[in-house]
Amino acid sequence: MAKKKTAASARKQKKLPFPSGITLNDSPVRPAGGAPGEKKASGDPGETEEAGYYKLKLKAVDDLVTANAENSPPVPKQEMRKYRSSAGWHLPDWIKAILLKYWFAGVICYFFIWGLSTYRLNQWDLIVILAVALGGVTYLLTKNIYRFIAKKEGDYDRWMMIPGKSLAFLPLDILYALVLVLCTIMTYNGINMLLTKPDAATAALGVEPLLFGLFVTLWDLLFLGVKKMMRRVVEDAKKKVSSGG
Repeated sequence: MAKKKTAASARKQKKLPFPSGITLNDSPVRPAGGAPGEKKASGDPGETEEAGYYKLKLKAVDDLVTANAENSPPVPKQEMRKYRSSAGWHLPDWIKAILLKYWFAGVICYFFIWGLSTYRLNQWDLIVILAVALGGVTYLLTKNIYRFIAKKEGDYDRWMMIPGKSLAFLPLDILYALVLVLCTIMTYNGINMLLTKPDAATAALGVEPLLFGLFVTLWDLLFLGVKKMMRRVVEDAKKKVSSGG
């Protein structure tokens, strides 16, 4: 009778469900340090790996936190392309900079020269309006877009005549835009003097967004080139003075 009860209780124990699927007959899990009282062999690779796993790499963390463009090693462009979101064709920075200048100058012509053509404005009033519009767009849109698409801070400064961010630079942008507008108008007048006959009633070359944007961009690039050349001359002069030559 006792044997029957023992067999029945054993069957019930085998059928007991456990969340992890373990039954009473399964062997207990051996702890990582071995069985109680069992000494672990010295030089066990598992012990070394476990100890190294939990050791903090403080120097690597400090290097990562303090990393910047100055203390980081240069990375080739081919290596950087592997980690870009898309492996397609990308425009160079100088093309992006010139296209932005050209686009916004053409938009200014479309909205202010063509848009105000129905009003009888004085020529100088129109020039001032164009200068304010072009300078404001340069300060609010063009320069901020340059800073947004720049990979590093200051990458597009060479494409700005006045790279300052403060609101105090807005009047300077407007004055520079006034110079560009005047040079563009002089370009139109010079071309019309060459192409138009003395007895012609209309000019040979009218003002339209494509050519207006092109002339403004070319004058802008010319002045940027002069600025770069003057900066090099000043830097060379400082080097000669510092070297005692």
